[in-house]
Amino acid sequence: MSVFVWTFIYGKKEVIGLSAFAPIGNQRINTLDTVRGFALLGIVLVNILPLLSVQTPAPGSVDAWLFQFFNFAVESRFFVIFSFLFGVGFHLFVSRAKEKGANSTALFIRRLIALLAFGFVHKMFHPGEALFIYAIFGFMLMPFYRLRAKTNLAIGLILSILVCATGVKPFLVLPLFILGLSVGQFGVFQDIPRFLPAIKKVQGIAFALTLLGLYAQYQFLPSDPFMSAQTIVVDDISEQQLLELTYYTIALTSTGFVMSAFYTTTLIRLLEHRSVQKALAPLTSYGRMALTNYVGQTVLILAGGYLFGWYGTLSYWQSTLICLGIYALQMACSMLWLSVFRMGPLEWVWRVCTYMRVTPLLKGSKERGRA
Repeated sequence: MSVFVWTFIYGKKEVIGLSAFAPIGNQRINTLDTVRGFALLGIVLVNILPLLSVQTPAPGSVDAWLFQFFNFAVESRFFVIFSFLFGVGFHLFVSRAKEKGANSTALFIRRLIALLAFGFVHKMFHPGEALFIYAIFGFMLMPFYRLRAKTNLAIGLILSILVCATGVKPFLVLPLFILGLSVGQFGVFQDIPRFLPAIKKVQGIAFALTLLGLYAQYQFLPSDPFMSAQTIVVDDISEQQLLELTYYTIALTSTGFVMSAFYTTTLIRLLEHRSVQKALAPLTSYGRMALTNYVGQTVLILAGGYLFGWYGTLSYWQSTLICLGIYALQMACSMLWLSVFRMGPLEWVWRVCTYMRVTPLLKGSKERGRA
């Protein structure tokens, strides 16, 4: 992800008089939670389509407009942010474990094994889910922790560009992990006010690249604009159609890479204002329970499909309305849950599997022998 690549190319400046949303040393970095919650908003909009076999739009319909909006503003954008944040979280987890004198390698391996198990089960119901892939690439990420931040930055950027040139989105996961790791090593999210001038420059550059990317994506639109929404059998399409789809996928993936940078930097800048922090408090809680809510999205979608017969009957605008309902329900539940408990239920299970001990879930209870 290019969001912070330019941060370090253009240098770092001190900022005085700005309050950080997440002070250095805070156990929860609220900005990360908010950005993670923001990523979840876009992910469910895309995931619901195959899960419920949403109908291909009719040309000229409202659904056709929504389809293009998703392609130009959602598809391959929020997945990038979510993956990038995994790399940041990896650095924070390992660093804090080391500070406590724990065996960070063993802890992270157990953490990945637990994530692999979550993903394996989730994959049975949602073939396009990300947790299983994240766990696999997570093992590949571990050696990069020993490298310098600038080295990881260069490796992550080069690999990202190469993958974008192929348009194979799943292969972006490892480069995005590495870029997130490098940003964690530099300490950007731990001290956002210090990096804010550079983040502003990144935002401007990302905006310019996004405009170019959107233009390229528009130029490479296939002659059948809904081809990407259909199940493609290579033998059933012409060589020209396959070429069109390939070029469009490359433009889509590349644009998503830079556009996610613009989304993230814009949100970070907005979160420097306390009024925005308060307004987005539900989104912060939503992101703090990201694992629970990500799996919960699948549960709600599939349950609704089974109970109300949604499978294969919904239009794009109807699936969007369902997603809005999921947002409202999960944000309300997240805020209510976190007012009583320390973390989400699946986050708690993940923690127990990682540390191999049952930790208190209820707020106010003390944890024995806490590392």
